Amino acid sequence: MRKNLSTKQIEKYSRQIVLKNIGIIGQKKIINSNVLVVGAGGLGCPIIDYLSRAGVGKIGIIDFDKVDVSNIHRQSIYTLRDVGKYKVEVLKKKITDINPDVKTKIYKNKITKKNAYKLLNQFDIVVDGSDNFKTKFLLNQFAYKLKKIFIVGAISRYDGHIFSFNFRKNNEACLKCFYQSEVNEEILNCETDGILGPVAGIVGNIQANEVLKNILGIKNELTNKILIINLLSLTFRQIRFSKKKNCICGKK
Repeated sequence: MRKNLSTKQIEKYSRQIVLKNIGIIGQKKIINSNVLVVGAGGLGCPIIDYLSRAGVGKIGIIDFDKVDVSNIHRQSIYTLRDVGKYKVEVLKKKITDINPDVKTKIYKNKITKKNAYKLLNQFDIVVDGSDNFKTKFLLNQFAYKLKKIFIVGAISRYDGHIFSFNFRKNNEACLKCFYQSEVNEEILNCETDGILGPVAGIVGNIQANEVLKNILGIKNELTNKILIINLLSLTFRQIRFSKKKNCICGKK
């Protein structure tokens, strides 16, 4: 771990260093942390943006897609100049512009059962910014197997779901404990249902907040809970759920 922060770093991160739960020690933890973000869209953009600004030392990004004009209204880092370019390549350059101290590792791949173990095993925290439950369940499976911290977000219309799992702890339920049956891909699907842009930003920022809390060792208020938000009615509620015996996390 880096022993001392430079004068430039202290100035750069001064507004968060002054916070009671961070300080110099906490900032060092952030700088020495590493996070993998799967998906560089509506959730991935604010997650990556704020983690890089906070000073996370290494950020991995997985996405095989190119920027489309329909992405611009909610995927906050991209502009019309980026249309047609690979998202991960655009983000790598923009992270360097935001914070050149951050090491960025990009993967222009689709995550699969064949490469998930190798990719996730390189990072301590895995953040789901994907747009489908097949990917979310795949990440859940390998994050649990590898004992990672796993932050999940899902969005559609005016709604968002956020989960925060620490699979280093044996008492943690997992994503499949909440979604016991296979989820219909029409549920929480931006392409078919639509999405209000700020919903993606708010859910992504909450995910980034959960990442930083885990890095700093701040109590996880979402242990075995889901945070459900609706921005039309401005309601935020937590629902508790428990580990299921027939789930991957309940089997011995």
